[in-house]
Amino acid sequence: MQSASAPRRSRGRRSAGRRAAVPTQRVRIRLPRSRRRPLLPLQHRIGVSLAVIGLVCGFSIVPTDDALASTLLVAPSTTLAPGDGPSGSATAAAAAPPPAQQLLVDATIAAPVVNRENLSATDGLQTLARVGTNEAWAKLVLMFGGWPQTDANVTVMLRWMRQENGPPDWWNRNNPLNNGYGSGGGAGLGSYPDLITAAEYCAKNLQRGYPAIVAGLEAGTSADATAAAIWASPWATSHYGNGTHWSTRPVEIVQAPASAWGL
Repeated sequence: MQSASAPRRSRGRRSAGRRAAVPTQRVRIRLPRSRRRPLLPLQHRIGVSLAVIGLVCGFSIVPTDDALASTLLVAPSTTLAPGDGPSGSATAAAAAPPPAQQLLVDATIAAPVVNRENLSATDGLQTLARVGTNEAWAKLVLMFGGWPQTDANVTVMLRWMRQENGPPDWWNRNNPLNNGYGSGGGAGLGSYPDLITAAEYCAKNLQRGYPAIVAGLEAGTSADATAAAIWASPWATSHYGNGTHWSTRPVEIVQAPASAWGL
């Protein structure tokens, strides 16, 4: 018999393959989890986007310095005279002088050409009355009629006056051309209160019924052409002999009395 204390032998291959199981420990490694940032609400994200867009647009449309300067309105400065205002002369001394004004004209703009040869001065009523000559009365008739006071017009008027009354007494009855209109004498034998009134009625009578004479005076270029219109008109029943009773020699200039002019 075998002793009870003898060790047991392993039985077969299974016994040999079996070993005492060594307990193993499982180690779990915990990695730190990444912290995710919480998402903003949708309305907040839209608000932030609009704010960014607004800033970008605002910086893109900022006006330049030149644009700002062109839109500024500068109030006109006022310079006080010495003694004006609360500070008197001190304010006037401190006030800056106003800037000089400049007018820039395009070089392509040319100044108009003025023909000074056609410029002339016309005497007025009071000036002609003070002169008081037959030449002044002829100019006064032309002035009342609105006709030019050319040499041709003055000459034909002086010749006409000479044929009616003559130079020494050309102011006879204050009616140098023996005008019947407004003088109270249909045959030209009436009178006027003064030579100024006579000149005004003479111009009116020519304008109301003597178109050929008016046309010659309006042209003012030929004393002979206007004289021919006078001969052909019914002003004088003799028609001045159709020019045979019409002298063209120079007319003497004679001054009438101041009383005849109403002065």
